Amino acid sequence: DVSTVDAIFLCGGHGVCTDVVDCPSLKSVIETLYASDKVVAAVCHGPMGLPQCNKPDGSPLVAGKVVTGFTNSEEKAVQLETKVPFMLETKLKEQGSKYESAADWNSKVCVDGKLVTGQNPQSSEECAKAVVALL
Repeated sequence: DVSTVDAIFLCGGHGVCTDVVDCPSLKSVIETLYASDKVVAAVCHGPMGLPQCNKPDGSPLVAGKVVTGFTNSEEKAVQLETKVPFMLETKLKEQGSKYESAADWNSKVCVDGKLVTGQNPQSSEECAKAVVALL
């Protein structure tokens, strides 16, 4: 029952690339929480679960939002750009987000309303603290 949940936090790591992309149940939960003004958060590769989601008006969830996630240059640095379903930075920009990033491997967290995103593993603690501050 999603009505009893205050937030969702999508962790990172390359493993989530197969778990959160094109996942109808996750899409439903994220969209329901977002529409209910609850916290939606994701760090590192976790934001790969966001492009499938839409706002109540049908536009992409990230459109017009300040967000971050694993950068194209970080993906290339770990030599997995051909293994991920899409380049996250590129996809978020294509969907109309206001994508921001720090230098590779530095912490960067974006908070836009109740949407919280972190760039990479170095952003995990700051991202979690931002979520707690919103609860």
